[in-house]
Amino acid sequence: MPCLYGKYMTLQPHPDRQRITVTCAVITISDTRSPETDKSGQLIQQLLLGANHRIGAYKIIKDEPVQIQAQIESLAKEPNLDAILFNGGTGIAPRDTTYDAIEKLLEKTLPGFGELFRFLSYQEIGSRAIASRAVAGVYQKKLIFSLPGSTNAVRLGMEKLILPEIRHLVGLVRNL
Repeated sequence: MPCLYGKYMTLQPHPDRQRITVTCAVITISDTRSPETDKSGQLIQQLLLGANHRIGAYKIIKDEPVQIQAQIESLAKEPNLDAILFNGGTGIAPRDTTYDAIEKLLEKTLPGFGELFRFLSYQEIGSRAIASRAVAGVYQKKLIFSLPGSTNAVRLGMEKLILPEIRHLVGLVRNL
């Protein structure tokens, strides 16, 4: 970034943010999956653990707005939880209500998350990416991420967007 004196300065991450271990809840939205068949929920957990984060909760709930919002409100009360990661229910089919349920609760949104996710998805799957309603934001000092339910979409969102930034974003929410 240019400095007043024409030199470039490098922004370094805050040292406290580099050491943050993030505790996450992983929520799969599905009317049909079980813990044994939930490949996307399992992948999220594996990737988080591989990045030295913690799993504070894991659940599979139906794609029902009232259940989704109740889950967010309940998890928001957990003092040791930093983030809630959803997968599933982000499309435009009649049963896809995850985006609508989450978006109504967010106090702050991260529009760049959905925009970048769709851009990256477009590079992989083409114009079908426009049907994704991936969303992220903050609710009661908890980061909320919502990804499509496909394993490829989860891997993309986790590896390219969530894992590279989650420590930084938690640090901002914690005011570090």
